[in-house]
Amino acid sequence: MVSESDLEAALDFVRARAAGSVEGIFGPASITWRIDREAIIFLGAGRALLLQLAHPWVAAAVAEHSRTFADPIGRFQRTFDVVFTMVFGSRDRALAAARRLHHRHTMIVGRLPEAVGPFASGSSYRANEVAALRWVHATLVETALIVHDLILPPLSVEERERYWAESRLFGALFGLTPADLPADWESFAAYNAAMMQSDTLSVSAAAREVAGQIFAGGRPWLRPPRWYQALSAQLMPERLRMGFGFAFDERDRKAAERALAWIRRVYPKIPTRLRYVGPYQEAQARLQGRRQLGWATRCLNRAWIGRPQLDDRWNR
Repeated sequence: MVSESDLEAALDFVRARAAGSVEGIFGPASITWRIDREAIIFLGAGRALLLQLAHPWVAAAVAEHSRTFADPIGRFQRTFDVVFTMVFGSRDRALAAARRLHHRHTMIVGRLPEAVGPFASGSSYRANEVAALRWVHATLVETALIVHDLILPPLSVEERERYWAESRLFGALFGLTPADLPADWESFAAYNAAMMQSDTLSVSAAAREVAGQIFAGGRPWLRPPRWYQALSAQLMPERLRMGFGFAFDERDRKAAERALAWIRRVYPKIPTRLRYVGPYQEAQARLQGRRQLGWATRCLNRAWIGRPQLDDRWNR
């Protein structure tokens, strides 16, 4: 378990290595900003969610403690609000977001309603447990890079190592210590490969229900397009894709490939004021000392985090 004192020790580690009070944890020279500013990372949201749900603890926590079904858009925006505050917010705002997330996780405890993989029926789960946090962190880090490299020029070996070093700092915002995480990119890749084959990832009935509800859409206008579900399934290991019950035939493969080909042609041509997520543009405005955000940034923020400004205290 990551206790409150464990978190504060991890945040001291982060504070000592942050780019600056205004720059935030990572800052404009980081690989993390370069990747996470791209709106295209949303292409990987389905994959990351499915991989998280494949862990029985995460699936049970979402099924029993989340408002995903009742408010899917709000759930999406709240998730990105926390992540983008950690990545693009000022140092103090990022640390405060980490504390809020930890506090929220302390209330997410329960017992598995069925035996799944290596976990017995009735065994306990806790959102602040190190193994669960490590897996959620891994899905976010790996998926962002996979999607980036699918659409944009891939990172070099050296850049990949830098990205992982920064991701270990991101992990500390969850309360994970350096000892909790792989030391380098090669070890991180090995961890992911081992997890994909391990029965720790076992699709439960709760995971199938949550995934089915999300991809079916609570309302017709919320339903993801066929190509998006196909792409999410394509990026999953076959055994987990089958566990979720996703059909993936030649029609699905072609739909995913057509969508990727179109996105690769169009996305790099989109103006950066629309292509880069609002919280990144807000961070740039903060660094430049601009006191007001433009309409485009405010509109993008509303789409990504549900409000016009990531830090509503900044311009007071």
